Formats: sequence, structure tokens, C-alpha cells
Amino acid sequence: MDMEHARFNMIEQQIRPWNVLDAHVLQLLEVVKREDFVPLAHKALAFVDMEIPLREGGARGQVMLAPRVEARLLQDANVQKHEKVLEVGAGSGYMAALLAHRAQRVVSVEIEPELARMARANLQKAGIHNVEVLELDAAKGIKGDGPFDVIVLSGSVAEVPQVLLAQLKVGGRLIGIVGDEPAMTATLMTRTGEATWTTTTPWDTVAPRLLNFVAPSRFKF
Repeated sequence: MDMEHARFNMIEQQIRPWNVLDAHVLQLLEVVKREDFVPLAHKALAFVDMEIPLREGGARGQVMLAPRVEARLLQDANVQKHEKVLEVGAGSGYMAALLAHRAQRVVSVEIEPELARMARANLQKAGIHNVEVLELDAAKGIKGDGPFDVIVLSGSVAEVPQVLLAQLKVGGRLIGIVGDEPAMTATLMTRTGEATWTTTTPWDTVAPRLLNFVAPSRFKF
């Protein structure tokens, strides 16, 4: 496979048409080699418009998101060089690598030990040193590292978790995919004060669930 030609086609045919037009993001997708973060068994699928399983027989949710979804999340997060970022769901480390090029520091949390090890190894091989991969359950909160300027959810949740919103600085923002299939929306929440927020839902997609973030009860009394 001609990796560079495949990468070019991914950017021009999948990502740019999905309203990812930020020149810095598009350049970053050329610099960070996505194929180096894909499990060997699926390397031929590195640039295909699909979710890629991260381990055989793994539960749903243990995937790399489709390239266009990752790129749009990265663009909408709009990370700046001075900012500290929390990523929930390290997976293979690819999104953390993209974020690391834009941020001062990235903390990426992963509930699955095997994936945490994979992410650390991939980031080390890529020469990225401003990411810390923590093996923990983000649904129980992140102690000691917050507050953060940006939080990125690399998977979907039924509703935005309050335990994570509490970790945002005033002026900080959280981007994630929220809702239930088949109708999920990318949701960007910006903390405008100690108890005030603005919310936008700029685009629709679907994504596998992050583990352990409990859906709210649908029962009404």
C-alpha cells in the first residue's frame, strides 16, 4: 500500500468534505502517522472511513473512531499551545498524539489495562513525551490532575458527565458525542462561570459508548 497516497485520499475525500477546514488540523493529520497507531492486524484499514477494532474479541467501544470523526473533534476542541487537556478513552493513543501536538500537556485516561499499555508504547515510538496515560475509570472522577482547559471524550455518553464538567476551568470546554443511537450529536460545552455553561451541538454522528458512564434513568414518577 502507498501510505502517503492513502493518507492524502483520506484527508481530501473523507475529512475535508466533513467541514474540517482548519489548515493546522489538516497538516497535523499528515504529520502524525495514523497507521502507526492501528493494530497490526488492521493496518491495511488505517485510512478507511470506519471504526477499527483495537483488540480481537473486545467489547464494543474498544475502537479507533473513524478518521473524519477524530478530525472534527480535534478541530472543534481548538486546543491552544498553553492548554492542559484531558482525553477520556486513550485507545491506541492516536487522538492523544494529535492533541499533544497542539497542547502543552495531555492526560489520557484508559480503563482497559491492555489498551493503556498499547497507547503508552505507541506514543513512545512516535516520540511524543507530553502525554501521560493513566489507567483508571474516568467515570469515578480524575483526582490530582485538574482542572483542565479542554476535555475530549473519545467515545459517546448518554449525557455529559457532571464528574467531568467539574474538572473544567472557567473558560474551558468539553467536546464529546452525546445521546442514544441512532441520534447522537457532537456537543461542545464551555464553562462561562462557576455554575454557568454554554452548549452547542454542531454536527450529528454516532460512536461507541465509553465504558462505565451510566445512562440516566428513563423512568418518570
